[in-house]
Amino acid sequence: MAYYVGVDLGATNVRAVVGDGTATVLGSDARGTPRGPTGIAVTEAVLSVVRNACAEAGVEPNAVAAAGIGSIGPLDLAAGVVLNPANLPDTVERIPLVGPVSRLLDTEEVHLHNDTNAGVIGERFHSERNPDDMVYLTVSSGIGAGVAVDGNVLSGWDGNAGEVGHMTVDPHGFMTCGCGLDGHWEGYCSGNNIPKYARELHEEDPIDTALPIEDPDFSAVDVFEAAGSDTFADHVIDQLAHWNAMGIANVIHAYAPLVVSVGGAVALNNPERVLDPVREKLAEMVFINVPEIRLTDLGDEVVVKGALASALTGGTGDRSRVESPP
Repeated sequence: MAYYVGVDLGATNVRAVVGDGTATVLGSDARGTPRGPTGIAVTEAVLSVVRNACAEAGVEPNAVAAAGIGSIGPLDLAAGVVLNPANLPDTVERIPLVGPVSRLLDTEEVHLHNDTNAGVIGERFHSERNPDDMVYLTVSSGIGAGVAVDGNVLSGWDGNAGEVGHMTVDPHGFMTCGCGLDGHWEGYCSGNNIPKYARELHEEDPIDTALPIEDPDFSAVDVFEAAGSDTFADHVIDQLAHWNAMGIANVIHAYAPLVVSVGGAVALNNPERVLDPVREKLAEMVFINVPEIRLTDLGDEVVVKGALASALTGGTGDRSRVESPP
């Protein structure tokens, strides 16, 4: 029997699964993503969860035929590494992935994707509709998109296609993104930046609010939990809906998808506050066909299941390459 590994390296967590030729998960492991001191610590975390997932599945690492990795970016595909990730400390400059995983598993079949490309592979592989034209959008620590056009997943020469969170949505540059540039979609609506945006809005218009604006632990969770009972929290969420709708409209105009499937912790935990306002706004913002906007059915496993599907299909996500696809 052939075995396959899928890895999801996010800014918050890293997880791995081991599956068989039908994409049935036999073992898994997860842990928090190290914040340094260097990228080697992150590499070691990836190798650790892969070893543990193999142990849970009762599979020796060298029995694995292929692996897929869905990772935060930016990527250097030629080197098989992550370079200067925006949502990890500056000391994490380079995270080797393909080489170390290949050596651990004793296979050259290690396919690296940015996390959202792994997400769209997972969506297409596991979806009954399996649309050839779709987008997987994540709204989490960062914002990004995996895009399939005419059945082809767009990766770009360096693996960094789909970094839509770094589209400029605000030419006035009110907020600075984690990448250091101004006016990016991610600078307003990602989980890491929502509390920063709320603070800036409150400084501009300091209305009464129960939100712990000055608390160092103030988070996006606080904003969404206060929605409906706090006027300022509702104002922040209205502003987030504006930027999210603008960003998604840009994605629709660029790629004309039939479906935009949305995941990531911010959207998964607050679908009514995140997706419903976008659906209401898009008809007035999009001049081509408005696609279905839906929450992913794969939850927070979309990237790791997409990475596993990549391993099964030689990096393509093409279900016809699997004898008995799910």
